[in-house]
Amino acid sequence: MKKEPIGKLSVTSLIWVFTTYFAEGLPYVLIRTLSTFFFRSGGASLEATGLTSLYGLPWILKFLWAPYLDTVGTKRSWLLITEAFLVFFFFLIGLLSSFAKALPIVALLFFVAAFFAASHDTAIDGYYLDALNAEEQVRFVGYRVMAYRVAMMFGSGVIVTIGTQLGWTWAFGLSALILSIIFGFHYFLLPYCELSGRPIKQFLKKTFSFPVIFLAVFSTIFFSWIAERQNSSDLFRLHRITFSDLVGIVLLFSLLLIVALRKKMLNSIRNYPDAVFSRAFLSFIDRDRITALIFFIISARMGEFMLSTMAGPFFIDVGLGKHYGWIIGAVGLPCSIIGAMIGGWLIAKKSLKKMIWPFLFAQNVTNLAYMVFAGYLQDSERLFASINVSVATEKTLLACGVVGFDYLAGGLGTAVLMTLLMELCRGDFKAAHFAIGTGLMSITGLYSGSVSGFLVKWFGYASFFGISFLFSLPAMGLIFFLPWQEMKR
Repeated sequence: MKKEPIGKLSVTSLIWVFTTYFAEGLPYVLIRTLSTFFFRSGGASLEATGLTSLYGLPWILKFLWAPYLDTVGTKRSWLLITEAFLVFFFFLIGLLSSFAKALPIVALLFFVAAFFAASHDTAIDGYYLDALNAEEQVRFVGYRVMAYRVAMMFGSGVIVTIGTQLGWTWAFGLSALILSIIFGFHYFLLPYCELSGRPIKQFLKKTFSFPVIFLAVFSTIFFSWIAERQNSSDLFRLHRITFSDLVGIVLLFSLLLIVALRKKMLNSIRNYPDAVFSRAFLSFIDRDRITALIFFIISARMGEFMLSTMAGPFFIDVGLGKHYGWIIGAVGLPCSIIGAMIGGWLIAKKSLKKMIWPFLFAQNVTNLAYMVFAGYLQDSERLFASINVSVATEKTLLACGVVGFDYLAGGLGTAVLMTLLMELCRGDFKAAHFAIGTGLMSITGLYSGSVSGFLVKWFGYASFFGISFLFSLPAMGLIFFLPWQEMKR
């Protein structure tokens, strides 16, 4: 099928970019965030509720099957298939949510739905890269972030409120209805823009029959075991198992090993066109200065992850916990959207190479803003004598300013990092390359929580925020060693 060009900033593009990334964000927040409210309100133990963190595993593992989304059928087809399954799963979860004895089944449905949601994300990212040219991709970075954030706000605000006030059947039913409407729009109006690979039906018959059966059996046994041990110490210990951590580390060291052997491996697979998985990984690392690039991707958000991990506890410990939610919603999220949209516009106008250092510096200097804020609160007896406001009001106003700056700068950082990841996607494996890049970027976040907690305990919040800024310096130094000669933006 011949690729149809999509006009710059056309109404059609604005609509489908918004609907696809809204449809990407809503299942994520339902599975990763709303599920904790649902299971806890349904009487699940804290230990069992904590196991919902395992629902994030498919987003770490999606690089394993992303190459096949690139080479079988089209990303548009996979987008529609996974979207249809998500509608079905959320509708079924809604039907079963009112039955207390069905909680283990609902937990299983969430787990399986997570794999479809992660695949849905991969298909959307790949479609985005195929449907838009390089300039359009950068221009829409902020817009796609906005759509995703709107979905997150809708899910964590409206859907959670409906679930807690009217019932979870209504909450999940509304989610399924919204996704079904979006599916209908995508089915009839989403532009065709790709050449089709191998037929999907033939591929599913030959490849996916055993994995689907294995996933179903494994999930059933796993969640039955959880249900039997809901209140046992074994389950509490299971909560501490960091399998996703191991997956991230395996991905990192596998890529570094392939870097050393890439020329030999490339020569060995040239005569094997069906070696999809190998070709996807090798094409990702077959570029100059790949080692510096990998370590940059891993460390680019190190300081930000450390900050975000301790921001909530910090606000609670300084007496601003009851204000944290509305400050994030009313100040933080709008600033994040504005920052991402401004960042995308400036990158498109000035180039990624010119904007990456100032944007990352802005993202990381927010750690110093938190350091100053924390240090100031240690002497909270000081007042704005000239305007005569209370300490509580002063703290809240300062918190709004710090959070606004944090999210605005974070939006700039998001724009530049998403653009960099898009720049790494090339050839026939755009979806796979983007999945590998996001997988690497998430590795730092897996460990930031435990490290940050110890640092706060040892040094206090003010010193911790300063230390977290120091952790951001290696990435800013690595910028000068990236393979800029290969990048177009």
